[in-house]
Amino acid sequence: MTEENGLPAEIALLWGLRETPRRGRKPSLTIGEITRAAIEVADAEGLGAVSMARVAQQLGNSTMALYRHVKSKDELLKLMADAAMEDPPPMPATGGWRAGLTLWANSVLLTFRRHPWCARIPLTGPPLGPKNLAWFDSALGTLADTPLSESEKVGVVMGLLTFVHGEIRLTAELAESFQENPEAFGPSYARALRLLVDPRKLPALGRVVDAGVFDQPNLYDEGDVDADFAFGLGLYLDGVAAYLAGRA
Repeated sequence: MTEENGLPAEIALLWGLRETPRRGRKPSLTIGEITRAAIEVADAEGLGAVSMARVAQQLGNSTMALYRHVKSKDELLKLMADAAMEDPPPMPATGGWRAGLTLWANSVLLTFRRHPWCARIPLTGPPLGPKNLAWFDSALGTLADTPLSESEKVGVVMGLLTFVHGEIRLTAELAESFQENPEAFGPSYARALRLLVDPRKLPALGRVVDAGVFDQPNLYDEGDVDADFAFGLGLYLDGVAAYLAGRA
């Protein structure tokens, strides 16, 4: 289904270009109000609590009133995923592309920490919402003074986004698992590996186990999350720097 302007209906909705049906009385809600209410529910109760009925309750309105603006929960999730991103921060005036991408990646991380449910919304395609495109443009802009082609800039940003999203989702799931079963992250894991890992079949992992890397009282430590993220980010940006050096 497309609008008169040729955009898919869901994309037109994200950009406020889809007209609300004019049947009946004047609408008492707006897309923005519905989206904000849905984000409030998700922030307080988790993504699983979000439904058209629950959001209507949050607004003190009827469920049918929401359907005049948003046709399905899938559409609502797309609105939420874009609006929750807010606006990207101004990129630093000094420090070049590396300082810019470092700030950008850490800002994405902070945004997802404010709305952890965002990482659970399935990605159905490349970014098309206004907020997500603003973040995309911001990251691309940090590479403006590099010798990279426009296609290469997109590759660098998409690779970084893949790393950031992967770290966010993995960390969130590990945190939940730790809350549910902390014993799984304790010494029993190292003991199991010592029994299961045959160094003849898994030599690299065997060396890690023998080095005592997993011999810790608690393999999950929330205090290590930022350090792990910074380490991985640094490795990725080192790779970009090496690629740029080769291009130069």
